[in-house]
Amino acid sequence: MKTKQLAAALLAATVLLTGCGNTHIAPGTDIPEDAVEIVLSDTAVTVDGAPAGSDSSSAVYVANDIVYYEEGRDFTYGEGTAADAHSAADAAAHTVVHITKPGAYSITGTLSRGQIAVDLGENAEDDETAVVTLILNGADITCEVAPAVIFYRVYECGSTDADSAEKDVDTSTAGANVLIADGTVNTVRGSYVARIYKSGSVVLNEDGTAVEDAKKLHKYDGAFYSKMSMNISGGKEGTGILNIHADNEGLDSELHLTVNGGNINIYSGNDGINTNEDGVSVTTVNGGTLTIRVTGETGEGDGIDSNGWLVINGGTVIASACATSADAGIDSDMGIHITGGTVVAAGHMLDRIEDGGQTYAVFNFAAEQQGGKTIRLKNEKDKTVLEACPENSYSILIVSSSELKEGTYTLWSDGQQLAGMSGGMMGGFGGQGMPGGQMPPDGEFPGGQMPPDGEFPGGQMPPDGEFPDGHTPPDGNWHGPGGDFDPNGGGMTGEVSAGFTINEGANMFGGVKIAE
Repeated sequence: MKTKQLAAALLAATVLLTGCGNTHIAPGTDIPEDAVEIVLSDTAVTVDGAPAGSDSSSAVYVANDIVYYEEGRDFTYGEGTAADAHSAADAAAHTVVHITKPGAYSITGTLSRGQIAVDLGENAEDDETAVVTLILNGADITCEVAPAVIFYRVYECGSTDADSAEKDVDTSTAGANVLIADGTVNTVRGSYVARIYKSGSVVLNEDGTAVEDAKKLHKYDGAFYSKMSMNISGGKEGTGILNIHADNEGLDSELHLTVNGGNINIYSGNDGINTNEDGVSVTTVNGGTLTIRVTGETGEGDGIDSNGWLVINGGTVIASACATSADAGIDSDMGIHITGGTVVAAGHMLDRIEDGGQTYAVFNFAAEQQGGKTIRLKNEKDKTVLEACPENSYSILIVSSSELKEGTYTLWSDGQQLAGMSGGMMGGFGGQGMPGGQMPPDGEFPGGQMPPDGEFPGGQMPPDGEFPDGHTPPDGNWHGPGGDFDPNGGGMTGEVSAGFTINEGANMFGGVKIAE
């Protein structure tokens, strides 16, 4: 297979799916007739038309027992600060709607202080029947002290074994499922729970002034959270909307997360999406529309952050990282694979995108680009092949689409052609980029040599991809066709009036290198 790369691009990416087997409710289906109907209200929650009770043996019951980080605790309680803590009165004001049995549950109505909590018991993780589908059917849930929706214990279809982990994961039998009903708008506003230590597990230092070791009892970073692998799907028409507003992270899974459909809008203080098992977790996007903006209340945050792999097979992903930190629109420790769909990711950092997938381009701007402006990628016939509006400012932009074919393209922002596009390639591995964010086309230093100072001058590569005689130019800065490089790194200066080209046989600055 031949892989095309755009002039301002990296290598491309590959992917498929295999791994955990058939959802309780398949993606793209209607609400089943036997779904339990839960109607939320601040005055009385009803279940199939009857008031919800407080009997914990029922499939659905209500209580005021939310898990939260308590104020007034010392350092032996957990790792939270005063900013993470809440009063007992605030916690008690929240109504928790508990779901304890497998099945499908349709959620409608408003809960202005509350939580949906799914917990099927201590043996659920190994029980293939411990499957719950939450059908968001016009729900509005706000939680001020913890996640607004949380799956605690359901069937886990995956493994946390890093030795056998891979990017191809099938989560279709996962116990945590969400279906966004067609024609509905659903809103989740949630907080988080800082790490709380398990009682009796705390080991202090010799002076008794600090915790040396402790087991975790609770820690839930996202407004919409699952301790187990989770699927999110849309209905048959794919018209349902889920809005997530988060103090900290937005949509989280401790193992795998698969998005199959629906329209999901995330506004988060930190990472928009996070899957957090190191070297294992896979975030997979097969369909739907994901629009993510990290609002930056925490001072950092990636649009999507996977501690394992990120795989995009379809759908649309528009992701804006924190405007003021060195974070990425899309980030992955083990590799990003783009095989389909449309991707526009804006930020100030770049992670490795793997070879072998759909064509994509990476733009490294010499000057920060202002957010809130519509960017358009146009072909040589002046047709717009990709359009989006990154909401935050950015210096790195990743675009990918099936529309990117062989030809010449220009990038525009609100009617003005963008200046400062880098003609070189950019690299990154697990968040650790090469100096200046640049990599030679084959991933190797030309001739296997390093410049004397161990860095690419100005973070840049020479036009032909070779250091002249293995040495650095006298001024420490490469001068290439189409403009001079910024000596401080960060891309080519001056407007690229001719755009960039996808073609065969071009060097890394003139267009695309075709690789077998």
